[in-house]
Amino acid sequence: MTTLEIKNRLIKRIESTENQDILQEIYRLLDIDQDDLEPLQLTKEQRIAITKGQQDIKKGKHLTDRTANSQIDRWLKK
Repeated sequence: MTTLEIKNRLIKRIESTENQDILQEIYRLLDIDQDDLEPLQLTKEQRIAITKGQQDIKKGKHLTDRTANSQIDRWLKK
């Protein structure tokens, strides 16, 4: 797909959506007047998951990228 085709498709999708969350995210990604946007609000569940993940990292409960990819490769071969 050419750059022009991508731009045209994006323009059509943006014009057709009424979803404010999507439009704000597009706006944020394009970094247009960043000061006008409110920070992303996380749900309680998201904050809990982030905290748990941070605690797991502190406890050494994490995988290296290499180890994780190796495990995924083994799972996909089953």
